[in-house]
Amino acid sequence: MGEEMYSVEQVADRLGLHVRTVRGYIRSGRLRAVRIGKQYRIARTDLDALTGRPRPARPTTVVPAEVSSIVQVDGVDRATADRLGTLVLAAANTGSGGGRPLRVQTVHDEERNRMKIVILGGAAETAELLRLVDAVLDGDDGLLAGEAGDA
Repeated sequence: MGEEMYSVEQVADRLGLHVRTVRGYIRSGRLRAVRIGKQYRIARTDLDALTGRPRPARPTTVVPAEVSSIVQVDGVDRATADRLGTLVLAAANTGSGGGRPLRVQTVHDEERNRMKIVILGGAAETAELLRLVDAVLDGDDGLLAGEAGDA
């Protein structure tokens, strides 16, 4: 945290100004300074702001977004739920490898013939898995297509 601090005289030397000019900048508010006892101290960032130099870039930490998704599939018996759960878990565990691993949990409610798939992970990886689930469930040759005719 020890930011470099300068005296009025040091600032005057650096800028090629008279000490009175620097003190005038401080009094007018053009240059920020901290008074310590009878002397002013000027932080390097405040001096840079006066001279128009860009402040040093602070390292930024990029926190990737995490997505949570719940997919509800109605009209699913236990056997189909097991097949779908195995497929989704296998796809999540063998993902593209470039991103963060997904966390997946599946739950089947036998009373309502309903399945829920909970997915937690990066946005791109989650989207890829959701596309797979959609492709498996959608269409005439989807996982649930055979059950619609049986009912």
